[in-house]
Amino acid sequence: MQVAELDLDALAPPGTDTTDAADTTGPGPRSGHGVLALRPGPGGAPVGPGDVFVLVRHRGRPVGTVTGTVPEGADPAGTLAALARERLGPVPAPEPEPHGDLPRTSVVVATRERADLLARALDSLLAQDHPDFGIVVVDNAPVTGATRELVERKYSDRSDRVRYVHEPVPGLAVAHNRGVAAADGAVIAFTDDDVVADPHWLTALTAPFAGDPRIGCVTGLILPARLGTPAQILLESHGGFAKGFAPRTYDPARPPADEPLFPFTAGRFGSGANMAFRTRALKAVGGFDPATGTGTAARGGDDLYAFVRILADGHRLRYTPDALVWHHHRETPQDLRNQAYGYGAGLTAYLTALITRRPDLLPALLARLPRGLAHARAMTAHRDGGPDGVPGEHGTDSHPWPRSLSRLERRGMLAGPIGYAKARRRVRGLPLPWENR
Repeated sequence: MQVAELDLDALAPPGTDTTDAADTTGPGPRSGHGVLALRPGPGGAPVGPGDVFVLVRHRGRPVGTVTGTVPEGADPAGTLAALARERLGPVPAPEPEPHGDLPRTSVVVATRERADLLARALDSLLAQDHPDFGIVVVDNAPVTGATRELVERKYSDRSDRVRYVHEPVPGLAVAHNRGVAAADGAVIAFTDDDVVADPHWLTALTAPFAGDPRIGCVTGLILPARLGTPAQILLESHGGFAKGFAPRTYDPARPPADEPLFPFTAGRFGSGANMAFRTRALKAVGGFDPATGTGTAARGGDDLYAFVRILADGHRLRYTPDALVWHHHRETPQDLRNQAYGYGAGLTAYLTALITRRPDLLPALLARLPRGLAHARAMTAHRDGGPDGVPGEHGTDSHPWPRSLSRLERRGMLAGPIGYAKARRRVRGLPLPWENR
């Protein structure tokens, strides 16, 4: 399945006349369809006949996704524009995030032995339109010098922007904490080595901090860079990493009525491949729990732990779809099995970490636990709901979620607390790196 971006000058009901606009977003067709641009996804070929997953933009702003088929001989731009208007209907132009001067920002990328992927990510980060940022590459428990060599060789002329840091202790949370210690920004953004960041990503991700001093964390939109294998399509068909196209602020002082498990449904807030924190707020809660995350026996949960700690400390969390990164989903069935198990383990590991470090939150968690367990069972037994515009339309018969993956997630949930306990013993006594400089 092809991946593409379609930018329209208006989203109106079928039959509504639209006026062509100047192409302000790069090369693309300008016809009677009101299309500003049609581009392939990162690294993709020009859009042609066949199935297409399309990010729809309204004058540059992401507003939704649709899937459809471009017939042989048809105009891809016209076909996809008509489909977008039919599926999405009239969508008002999104309001920009209000902000003052954007804060100095450090972007932390933790990596391990994936220099080829890292180079692609760094190239996209260096193309950001944010006026004041630097990049910290954290090489986590490396076995070769490939990452250091890449940074020192390819980015030697950008040493003012790209810094290399070595972290010998394995684990994503440990690596992220090392990045926090090396950062010099008032805001710290985190992304992964397997993403391609939209050029406006960092500006959109940091704008809410400038507009609201109570915001402690911002997350953004994650879409698939490729849908070339059944495993990639299956993951995206059942939710992927996207959290929708409506911006939202989570405020602990005003718990959302539609989130009865708040703030413990941390997976609803965002994902670790696209998140940023006010530096002083993240340090005040102790950063990331080093016994969580990929590379530990806990298998995950480092991002979820940080989201809840920020909210529990009284800060707001903002989700903004304008902050977009394209994620290269894992390609094989075994990758997907590992991911399913890791999701389950990370969920209960982060809850264990939360109660271990903030036992005062236990009464609130226990009060919500019955509904939380029911929610978790429903989530793993049947992944449905959500917007149109994803391959298989979230759980239709074309891409059913295998029961074996649901069983793996539940096994992971059972193993998560034990994994956390094991990982915690391994990092016992490990100091916070910014307190040991």
